[in-house]
Amino acid sequence: MRHLQEAVDRVNRPGMTIAILPGLYREEPSRPAPTGACARLPARWSDWGYQILSYEQQVQCPHNQNLVAILGKQDLQIEGTGAGPLDVVIDAEYRKLNAVRADRADGVYFRNLTAQRTTFNSLYVLETDGFVIDRVLTRWNDEYGFLTFASDHGLYTDCESYGNGDGGLYPGSASNLNEGRGHDVPRYAIEIRRCKSHDNALGYSGTAGDSLWVHDNEFYDNMVGATMDSLWPSHPGLPQNHAKFENNKIYDNNRDYYHHTRDGTCAKPPAERGYERGVVCSQVGVPPGTGVIVAGGNYNVFKNNQVWGHKRAGFQLFGVPAFIRGENDLAKQADTSDFNRYEGNVFGVSPTGERRPNGLDVWWDGQGTGNCWQGDAGASSPTVLPVCAAAAPELTGGTRRLLAEPVKLVKLYLCADFSAAEARLPAGCDWFGASGLGKVEAQLALGGSVVLGLLAGLFWWRSRQAISRRKATPGPAVISRRGVTPGPGAISRRGYRLVVAGTVAGGLGLVLDVVAAALGSSAQAGAALLLMGAWWLCLGSALRAGRPVFGWFTIVVGVLACADAFDRLVYLIPVIPLGPGWVRGLVTGFWVLCAVVVLAPRRARAAAERPAEAEVPT
Repeated sequence: MRHLQEAVDRVNRPGMTIAILPGLYREEPSRPAPTGACARLPARWSDWGYQILSYEQQVQCPHNQNLVAILGKQDLQIEGTGAGPLDVVIDAEYRKLNAVRADRADGVYFRNLTAQRTTFNSLYVLETDGFVIDRVLTRWNDEYGFLTFASDHGLYTDCESYGNGDGGLYPGSASNLNEGRGHDVPRYAIEIRRCKSHDNALGYSGTAGDSLWVHDNEFYDNMVGATMDSLWPSHPGLPQNHAKFENNKIYDNNRDYYHHTRDGTCAKPPAERGYERGVVCSQVGVPPGTGVIVAGGNYNVFKNNQVWGHKRAGFQLFGVPAFIRGENDLAKQADTSDFNRYEGNVFGVSPTGERRPNGLDVWWDGQGTGNCWQGDAGASSPTVLPVCAAAAPELTGGTRRLLAEPVKLVKLYLCADFSAAEARLPAGCDWFGASGLGKVEAQLALGGSVVLGLLAGLFWWRSRQAISRRKATPGPAVISRRGVTPGPGAISRRGYRLVVAGTVAGGLGLVLDVVAAALGSSAQAGAALLLMGAWWLCLGSALRAGRPVFGWFTIVVGVLACADAFDRLVYLIPVIPLGPGWVRGLVTGFWVLCAVVVLAPRRARAAAERPAEAEVPT
């Protein structure tokens, strides 16, 4: 037989083996476009331009989407007989969604072959209980190298994947057998071991990647080494939970393939893009230079991995509101990311001992319950992290925050506006090339600093005027036929010195805040908050005599700024559902309005409307 599909069609009982001789298998009989009834199947079209066919429709028309279709065959082994995977190549040449599809094929075993060049997946295993992928290579696909979906009792071993626009390995919606459990896991649905995934958008993609044991693999030279997430609706098993990553090498995931989107390469037909020459058309919006991302996952464990050489971060963790996955129950909107544990990982050092630091070892948006990290994690954002306890893992983590830090939340929502189909790369997001003052967080910091800087200057100027008036007219206040005028006119020399000192500190803090946002430095941001807190405290103390209510309110804002800095730099405050950044930001917004009212030149406007009045000093 010349074609693999012909051999599959002759399988008539469980337990058979197909041995493939070395060669290139183009499967010519399977390649033509569908005709007749197969061209008119009543099925919904996806946003990616293909129909979503039922299993029965796949059986009716197996080659509408698949070069090789293994449908309902049990305990079938397909093995290449060459010395290595590249001796047997199944090539879809971008004519089909899938090179090989195994659907409801319990016990299927693939060994020692290569599948390549599809508009979706090289090897697709669906709704299968029991599968093995052994020494298989996949490459040069629009989406995934390996996709196994809604399956259980699976094993990937000694595999390799590269050149894919999404994940090299994608064990999606694996059996959700550990839902509702803590970290006491009786078994995992799928094991992935000794595989290499490189030069992809993602080395490993895990939407609803539940109950997975991923160990002794290498993820390198991708944009992101691995992700697990709860981002996409209609995936069984959301929110994602219970993946265990251990003893993996995750390094140098710094590829940035978005330039192929910018220059129009990815707008060409897949066969013309140049995948074989290193082009990758990313189908996902992710931060290049990151080791592992958890975007809305629970009860994941990352243990004894070696993580080095990432420009951005070794680990990223952020929550995903449930409405993004189509769940509108208000009680579930903050159900991720919870109880993720990071322990025993080695950061910034290669196996040879070479120093290869990550930009940050950890980036966390601050949302979630029970998340914890090992005590020796290096540079991180926030600067301090909850430390894992050896005992009672369900109780460790320290914080129970319903929302992420406000600026990080704004950034995540902005960056999520990526669209591969529309070649849309959100401006202001450093994932797609924004830097310095072009970053949204830097622009927010700059806008806030300009407003607060103007107010600081006005308070200093009014205080200076008040001191000048005191020198000319001694006394604590100025009276006229309109009565006593309180406020800056009553400021003391000591109060003026406080205003000056506070203005200097606040000015430095505002500048440092913009620099910290541009550079992504959590420590500098905390120091900026301390300086701004000093300004508010000094200003409030100086204003208490003339405007006691506003003065005390200003002191409260200063205390909140210092609490926010303490939370970032020293110790995460554990008992509050919203981080101090939220409280400080909301209160500061109201304070700005009050400050504008206090500084409004009412007396100047009144003097312009009526004849000048004699002023009597007291």
